[in-house]
Amino acid sequence: MGMMRSALLMASENSWLREHAPRIGFVRRTVERFLPGEKLEDALAAVQRLADSGIDTLLTHLGEGITDRAEAENVTTHYLSVIEKIRAARLTTEISVKLTQLGLDLDREFCYANIVKLIEWLRAGSAPPQKVVWIDMEQSPYVDVTLELYRHARKVYPNVGVCVQAYLYRTERDLESLISMGAAVRLVKGAYNEPSEIAFPQKADVDENYFRLAQSLLSADARQAGVRTALATHDLNLISRIRKWASEQGIPKNQMEFAMLYGIQREEQARLAREGYRCSVLVSYGSYWFPWFMRRLAERPANVLFLARNFWGG
Repeated sequence: MGMMRSALLMASENSWLREHAPRIGFVRRTVERFLPGEKLEDALAAVQRLADSGIDTLLTHLGEGITDRAEAENVTTHYLSVIEKIRAARLTTEISVKLTQLGLDLDREFCYANIVKLIEWLRAGSAPPQKVVWIDMEQSPYVDVTLELYRHARKVYPNVGVCVQAYLYRTERDLESLISMGAAVRLVKGAYNEPSEIAFPQKADVDENYFRLAQSLLSADARQAGVRTALATHDLNLISRIRKWASEQGIPKNQMEFAMLYGIQREEQARLAREGYRCSVLVSYGSYWFPWFMRRLAERPANVLFLARNFWGG
């Protein structure tokens, strides 16, 4: 793991920086590339622009680690209103949530009840194929409980998906059970500061594991089981390898989904959509963006250079 990545991930966990850095002009200018705005209306406008270009979207309201019951209830209510606005605008947008936003640190049953409210509300107005509520994956201590609650929900509701992280050694084993149940899986590399005892420390090893996991998720057995796979990466070399392998396997382009973040690899997003692949973009909004922003910078050195240019640009 590089020193730059480690420093940025440490910054994402620093409470002083979390409070003060968002007030700094060049930091706010930089985040605008990845965040259309802090308000839901800003995010919905971005979603509509992407829809006009044939690109699907997910919405996420930034936040994590909520330890107040009323606040978790407010987040749940907010997402219910988001779903209603998506429905009113006739958008195909899905939502992505962190379980610690919904009260996981308070009580598992309380959290589960909140996620079920969102799943049922989104399901109520969806024509087949149903829109999915995606459960984001957080730091390693949350993996077991996140998968436990996901599996519990998936037994009842088909319209729920889960994110898994390629840098964790355990993910290969986790995928075996997810594939067998026909899960909806969003595969990411991973963006938290994890020890080498549980996660690949070298980028090359993470990339290779990502490729192997993608092959498993796109295998004939997985497709026969009804697995929906969203390959979430901005790595052009990795995307090219996966596309080449899938073509050799005879997998149709329209059965493959690549996922990216708003503001990153925009040309690649448009190209994939033009070529017939499903392409989805995660659009984030909200005022609690600093930890998320630091993790985005840690993912790609080019993002740090963009930050530096905004600093010297005044």
